[in-house]
Amino acid sequence: MKKILLLIAFIIVAGGSFCLFFLTEARQYSKQQSLEPKIDGENNILKDSFTVASIIEINPKLGELLDLSVEGEKEFAKHQQKCEELWSKMNKMKVIDITKLPKEEQILYENCDETIESYWDVMGGGCSWYCAGGQDTLSASSCLASNKEITYEAANIHDLNYKTAWVEGVDGYGIGESVTYHFPPQNPRMTEIIIANGYIKSEKAWKENSRVKKLKMYLNDIPFAILNLSDSRHKQHFEVEPLGYTDEDKERKMTWWTIKFEILDVYKGEKYDDTAISEIYFDGNDSH
Repeated sequence: MKKILLLIAFIIVAGGSFCLFFLTEARQYSKQQSLEPKIDGENNILKDSFTVASIIEINPKLGELLDLSVEGEKEFAKHQQKCEELWSKMNKMKVIDITKLPKEEQILYENCDETIESYWDVMGGGCSWYCAGGQDTLSASSCLASNKEITYEAANIHDLNYKTAWVEGVDGYGIGESVTYHFPPQNPRMTEIIIANGYIKSEKAWKENSRVKKLKMYLNDIPFAILNLSDSRHKQHFEVEPLGYTDEDKERKMTWWTIKFEILDVYKGEKYDDTAISEIYFDGNDSH
């Protein structure tokens, strides 16, 4: 049955000024194979540029277990120090063939990674979707107040650092709170959303704080999908049809677009009702 767009306008007179409100009950969206922007006559993004027939539900594919801790960070620092000393030794001795090293140093060399700068890095070296783009700004409906030097601001959800997290700042479990990513038109298209659910910096912090059970995803403020998250410390991979502008579109004048993630349901924390998300980041097409 086709849904009907109902517009109910109320004119309210307050203090000599007029306010016009429009209530939209439902909207019928046309089907479109690729979730790419429609362009109007002036090459501007339309309000409903990302069109979908209905809201879809997406379940995650679980990836790497993020078994992180302060103790692990200390061990990582010790390991990195040994790697630095080995690299320095090899450089001074001009060693290129590692088989000439003692067996113990060969094993150490194989386990050293020059591309990883921090224990908390979300990704190491090498090229990714971020080589060609990345969101420009972030905003959130609320954030928990800082605790001394520890912040819970919106920027934490996309700083590519597992030690930080965005934590909503309202009373209760944060149902209805949201974070919004603002993308410039030149960004590459994305095909995957990766989420580190909860306060992932330690198992204790993860258990004590609440985690997200369901996220509602909006494209340019239009409902697009429900993401069903696992109550797990694993990376959670959600595959989507390509989102963003094609190279052909980018030759014209494009406008910014947004993705909003809204908390619909949570897994309750053992100690706090604050709901945390450590990272939401992306992978996709059109990058190296």
